[in-house]
Amino acid sequence: MHIEITKLIPAHAEDYIHFFDTTPHDDYNPENTCYCVSWCSADHRLMTNYPSRKERKQMAIEYIRSGKIQGYLAYMNGQVVGWCNANTKAECINCGGWLYSMSEIRVNPNEKVKSIYCFLVAPEMKRKGIAKQLLQFVCQDALACGFDYVEAYPQKENTDERMFFMGFVNMYQDLGFYIHAETKDKFVMRKQLK
Repeated sequence: MHIEITKLIPAHAEDYIHFFDTTPHDDYNPENTCYCVSWCSADHRLMTNYPSRKERKQMAIEYIRSGKIQGYLAYMNGQVVGWCNANTKAECINCGGWLYSMSEIRVNPNEKVKSIYCFLVAPEMKRKGIAKQLLQFVCQDALACGFDYVEAYPQKENTDERMFFMGFVNMYQDLGFYIHAETKDKFVMRKQLK
């Protein structure tokens, strides 16, 4: 099985949107499709009224064009089969996802950290190593771009399937990540690159 992984760029916006439009996640309710707009460098402090699916879709297109949503797409036979949202940690501390669920994680401005916020894999491609390949690619690219660490935030206990999007502790450990810190619900897992 040949998978090609590439960094998200504006030219991939249509592929990205199509993938989110057609790939079930969370509770399998299409109206809840997130388009990953809560995990990007856009400031979402004013999101008291969560935008509609149509609004989130439009936001995603704008954020891809402006470089606010960052990450990697996995392609097989010309179709997107996986996504990993990975952004510079310091650029995402005002994003809605961070403010809602990760604000207790400290940020050291002297460290250059690439943070992994989520994975989405097409249902028919799950359990085939797509997330692991994406993770390996993120680490290689982060090293090439001069990052000190790659960091991830998996749930301590994955009893709710909707929380699988942050990955699994053992996947990170298998690729050399260690538990750097923890919150009530999450581990802060890190891999040193330099």
